[in-house]
Amino acid sequence: MIFQEHALVDRLTALDNILCGRLASTGFWRSLARRFRDEDVAKAVTLAERLEIGEHVHRRTDRLSGGQRQRVGIARALLQDPKLLLVDEPTASLDPRTARGILRLIVESARERSLAAVINLHDVPLARRFADRVIGLKSGAIVYDGSPDGLSPEQLTAIYGEEDWSSEAAG
Repeated sequence: MIFQEHALVDRLTALDNILCGRLASTGFWRSLARRFRDEDVAKAVTLAERLEIGEHVHRRTDRLSGGQRQRVGIARALLQDPKLLLVDEPTASLDPRTARGILRLIVESARERSLAAVINLHDVPLARRFADRVIGLKSGAIVYDGSPDGLSPEQLTAIYGEEDWSSEAAG
């Protein structure tokens, strides 16, 4: 799971937060002492470098930007070797450039690992740009299930309500 609010321990370093993804496979005493296997540390550092936060692994997470914190959360999730990624609003509170970068990293990482990723987004242009499939919900019911290109102003109105969707429909 990649959380909207990162769910990081601020007083820990980025590396320690990433390594929290291995807690389930690390014994109790080793977890308590934060003594992770060398191969787990190496994988965590490699992920951090891949996600462009390698130079920040020894910084406390409360000293990182929102985009860097989101990357720490992504690395922590990927370190678990999941079969499915559940991602909740990964771009909330991020500037547009960082938001695109974060989504690009999630999508590329999922493809590289042959993972399915279910991403909760409310940003229509980002969904159009990065999603292979869009499922639109209204009051818990599916009102659209299809290609991002198939999202019409009518479907957007059914999902979000009356609005001028002409700029969104163009992507």
